[in-house]
Amino acid sequence: MKTITITIALVLLTLGTNLSAQRHSSSNEYGNTLNIGLGIGGYSGYYGYYGNTLPVFNLNYEFGVARNFTLAPFISFYSYSDANYRSYVTPIGVKGTYYLDQLLHAGSDWDFYVAGSLGADIETTTWNDGYNGDRSYYKSVDPLYLDFHLGTEYHISRKVGLFLDFSTGVSTIGIAIH
Repeated sequence: MKTITITIALVLLTLGTNLSAQRHSSSNEYGNTLNIGLGIGGYSGYYGYYGNTLPVFNLNYEFGVARNFTLAPFISFYSYSDANYRSYVTPIGVKGTYYLDQLLHAGSDWDFYVAGSLGADIETTTWNDGYNGDRSYYKSVDPLYLDFHLGTEYHISRKVGLFLDFSTGVSTIGIAIH
């Protein structure tokens, strides 16, 4: 419960901050971007030890808070199952992103970044009828959500981009709307 309280406080703090950065202008400011991603689970934090996972959906909105740095409240959703149960997991939190474009001398069509996400995993499990085994055995999600990212975005236009986000959890591909 303490983790959820801290995460909610971070999200509210982020939303309450004076955020005025414009999306990728000639001054290399970032923010005001909706990112919609899709990924596939691949390790125990996102994939049931004995189960099948559905695609992971991720949604975040970036706010520029400093030169080359954004914060993005996020929410994700995925589920996994086996013959005895189905678990639904919703990570929520804040993703901090530092853009490397100036360091890498990237052209205006590309963004490169490193990031970290911190939040909480909310898990709900439903059990199949007739299952009388140990219901705590299948719980595989840690309530603390911590993830590191390395990513890029290609700008199709001033308003739309495609991104690829590699992470220690679930790598996603998606669309960025500026």
